[in-house]
Amino acid sequence: MQKFDAIRPFYDAEVNTAIKGLVNHPMMKAIMSFTFPDVDDEVWKNQLLKTHSIRDFQCNFIYHSVQKVLENSSEGLTTSGFEKLEKHTPYLFISNHRDIILDTSLLNVCLFDHGLVMTASAIGDNLVKKDFLLNLSKLNRNFLVQRGLSPRELLQSSKLMSDYIGQLILRENRSVWIAQREGRTKDGNDATHPGVLKMLGMGSDEENLMDYFKKLKIVPVSISYEYDPTDALKMPQLMAEAKAEKYVKEKNEDFITLLSGIIGQKKHIHIHVGAILDKELDAIALENDNTNKQVQAVAQAIDDSILESYKLWPTNYIAYDILYNTDQFKEHYSENEKSLFERRLEMKIDCSNGVMMEGFLNMYANPVVNKLKYNNAI
Repeated sequence: MQKFDAIRPFYDAEVNTAIKGLVNHPMMKAIMSFTFPDVDDEVWKNQLLKTHSIRDFQCNFIYHSVQKVLENSSEGLTTSGFEKLEKHTPYLFISNHRDIILDTSLLNVCLFDHGLVMTASAIGDNLVKKDFLLNLSKLNRNFLVQRGLSPRELLQSSKLMSDYIGQLILRENRSVWIAQREGRTKDGNDATHPGVLKMLGMGSDEENLMDYFKKLKIVPVSISYEYDPTDALKMPQLMAEAKAEKYVKEKNEDFITLLSGIIGQKKHIHIHVGAILDKELDAIALENDNTNKQVQAVAQAIDDSILESYKLWPTNYIAYDILYNTDQFKEHYSENEKSLFERRLEMKIDCSNGVMMEGFLNMYANPVVNKLKYNNAI
């Protein structure tokens, strides 16, 4: 399968060689010292050097790293919906996207805990430009989404990725995680980009696109953090968009965001996996024979599942009430929780800047706004 070499993770036969190249890297020492603070370097190095598969690397090392992140920077991870999934069955998880690394890492921890197939996960190649990060991502079963391409290159890249996702799910019995849009949601408005679905459809071998989507077993996933550890870091881009200016990332911005997401305080986290899209796809196929309209309808079905099941936290209700100058949701939070949120606001941003204040509050309030569109969702 050489055609996928430019984007695929390591094969198990390549894992041990890759580990030998990383075992003495200072970043590997930092990760392992964080994960196993009471273990001598030689012990984890010897264990790493005995590792010959991605699954062993994930279960024996990365699983424990994620647990340590949860222990140090959250008040716990809760889940719902996983009992609907079947063991040994691959799914295409399409999720809202808040954190570069944690969204997919936390989902895989949950899948492992429930005895389900873990995912191969899409990651932008702009995030893994350094050799260490690229090799670590390939050891973690990440495949690359190529960024910054010309329209012609983008078409070829999309077809390659679509074929690869089909290969993983339909032939290798491997689940896949992909975000509902390119890049993380900055303003709290989780919406599926039709372009993602069009890309997935490029690998179709079916006459009807909905039949192909049924074969992929699409499962919408909603993930919500009580506090977004990168909320303040999203502000410069939101400010630029508010002024209709083009936003240019600072050097190392992606890496700083990646690190902040891991170590920053998140308080509570919840992951919900929705029902597999099945009858919805049958209905869409009956209602439309226009592919573009079908894709729009699938995007809406994914959005409905994600937004309806999105877990709201006190921070969301507080932001809504402050933004809209109301006390509509005051029964959902305490005065202490409100003052803590307001203190965070003062520490993170310039509250005298109206545009910045509104942008920050919207980030937390928009999930409430979106949820209000669904009857009895709040």
